[in-house]
Parts: sequence; structure tokens; C-alpha cells
Amino acid sequence: AALHRPKRFFGAARNLEEGGSLTILATALIDTGSRMDEVIFEEFKGTGNCELHLDRSLAERRIFPAIDIYKSGTRKEELLLSEKELEMMWLLRKAMSALGPADSTDLMIERITNTKSNAEFMELVLASSFAENVRA
Repeated sequence: AALHRPKRFFGAARNLEEGGSLTILATALIDTGSRMDEVIFEEFKGTGNCELHLDRSLAERRIFPAIDIYKSGTRKEELLLSEKELEMMWLLRKAMSALGPADSTDLMIERITNTKSNAEFMELVLASSFAENVRA
């Protein structure tokens, strides 16, 4: 019952009269050892469209942005992306799963830095030798 009002507030982002949009940004501190923090996080987790998890070990190694690529993502991305983009995301996730968090983040930063657009980055991923091996 105590979480009803906050959940209604977060639900407002999807429930606007006459269209429009509302972006609500919320943060949660987890892994604190508090069971209540975990309960609150799990209660609100389903209300968001996107989750961005930060990784303390990456920050300690001075790798920024310190995003946990494995835990972060967008819900229902299949409704937002084309088939080609979905294929690229699948290949990228498969390639990164073979690397550790630091190596995969370093690789992503390097590749994104060396491309001028999302389309160029996508072509780079789809043309990679890893992509060829996965498709074979």
C-alpha cells in the first residue's frame, strides 16, 4: 500500500491524455544488503522501459561510462528496431558475452568512438569476422 502512490506517479509516463509524452528518470541504489531496498527495487522494476545498470568495478578501473552492458537494456526493443538492427544487437550481445565486462566495454567505446554514426557502427558489427562466424 505504501508503494501505491509512487507506482501511480511512474505509471503516469504512459498515461497522458491527448497524447504527448512524459519522461521520468528514477534511480535506485541496490546491493546495499537491505532487504527493503531489494523489495522496493523489484516492485518498481517493471514500470520502466529502460534499465541502465552501472558497474562499480568498471568505475574503479577508470572505464567510463561504467555501464554494465549485460544488465542494461530496453524492454520491447523488437518494437523499436528494424530487423537489421535486431540482428546487429543479437550479434553484438553474443560477441560481448565471450568477453569480460571490462573488455567488452572497452571494445564498445573504441568502436563507437571510431564510427561517425549508428548506421556506420551497425555496418561494422554486421561485417565483422565474428558476425560471419556466428552466421556460418
